[in-house]
Amino acid sequence: MSLILSSICQGILFGILSIGLFISFRILNIADMTTEGSFVLGASVCVSLIRVGVDPFTSCIIAFFMGSLAGLVTGILISYCKIPSLLAGILTMTALISINLRIMNSPNLNLLNYKTIFDYIHLKNEFNIIFIAIILNILIILCIYKFFKTEIGQAIIATGDNEKMAKSLGISTNNMTIFALMISNAIISFSGAIISQYNGFSDVNSGIGIIVVALSAIIIGEILFENLSFLKRLISIIYGSIIYRLILLLVLHLKIIKANDFKLISACLIVVFLSFPKIKENIRLKRRN
Repeated sequence: MSLILSSICQGILFGILSIGLFISFRILNIADMTTEGSFVLGASVCVSLIRVGVDPFTSCIIAFFMGSLAGLVTGILISYCKIPSLLAGILTMTALISINLRIMNSPNLNLLNYKTIFDYIHLKNEFNIIFIAIILNILIILCIYKFFKTEIGQAIIATGDNEKMAKSLGISTNNMTIFALMISNAIISFSGAIISQYNGFSDVNSGIGIIVVALSAIIIGEILFENLSFLKRLISIIYGSIIYRLILLLVLHLKIIKANDFKLISACLIVVFLSFPKIKENIRLKRRN
């Protein structure tokens, strides 16, 4: 039971990461590899600040804004330097490896004997952590939902849907791309700050493959819950993140794989769920024939 609760808790916490990636991946239609660097950036900044006496809440806020700077760099590379989005993300991610090492002054840091946000609110079990994680997700989802109802939010959506049409309407697509990537990476960095406190450490390699985790949640949510409104689509990402974690727990419990094979299973899950619509369509065509 404790393993199930732990998986649900991790699923909800990683849901924040997936929501951040959703902005760049689905709204902007950009596969932003900055994710793997900005996630670690949030963790390294937060843990480093806590260790020098900054309170965890302030550390999370600073990590949020540091993540937005990472998004700013990627956005400038894409919009003004005209570097392809995939390459721009990889360049920023690579640069962040050195930056994260400089911030921590070591490959990893722990929070042993340091207070985290979970200590300040006197959490004693997984149920309480799940409750706080849900509150954080609700706040982030509501903020994103309200933001994308604004003119700037609609301009970002228009930029992602059809950049040429957006330009013809007088929208500065370059600025919208930069702004969206800043928001995306700020949320991703914030998730890194929260998760590092939950885990009790930050590691320079913790971002490797993290984009696959976030994509899995987004895709699982989209496959299982079709034709949703924007708000419900954001909520479905959290469900997708929880289901992803429970699937991994099930596979591990069945002793089909070892813990070191998680990344392989994650990649396979994405392939399966991405292929599902096509498989479903082929089955329908065969039934008609």
